[in-house]
Amino acid sequence: MENNVIKNVLSVAILAFVLGGCASVPMESTKVSNEAKQFSEPPAGKAGLYIYRDSFVGKALKKDVWLDGECVGETAPDTFFYKIVDGNTTHTVSTESEFSPNDVSLKTDTGKNYFIRQYIKLGLFVGGAGVEVIDEDKGKEAVSKLGLAKSGKCSN
Repeated sequence: MENNVIKNVLSVAILAFVLGGCASVPMESTKVSNEAKQFSEPPAGKAGLYIYRDSFVGKALKKDVWLDGECVGETAPDTFFYKIVDGNTTHTVSTESEFSPNDVSLKTDTGKNYFIRQYIKLGLFVGGAGVEVIDEDKGKEAVSKLGLAKSGKCSN
């Protein structure tokens, strides 16, 4: 009987941790967020880069994102960043993971918008993260449901 009580308490504690509080980060105003979600053509010589996180897994985690080695910010569930970058250039987006950063490189063309999805994956000790390039239609659909996070603060 005592073992069942311990198992039940442990199960409830694990469930509370997994489904518990969501991480949060500083957010831009709704107006600024909605402007970014217009998916306008970037300025001459530039490309637009949307980096977003929409996964259900890891709601309690914040994860850093870097663009070409510079801090973009910390992600939380249902957030995105929008960055204007040089067109006709290869850029690297990185995110922290359990043991090392995960990267994706992307060659941007002038005048186009690109979408990078950050996803959370289960790790040995803590949740890790990965990044992947997403096609424009899927990216627009996902970002349109998210809020714009403020840039510039990474934990590492």
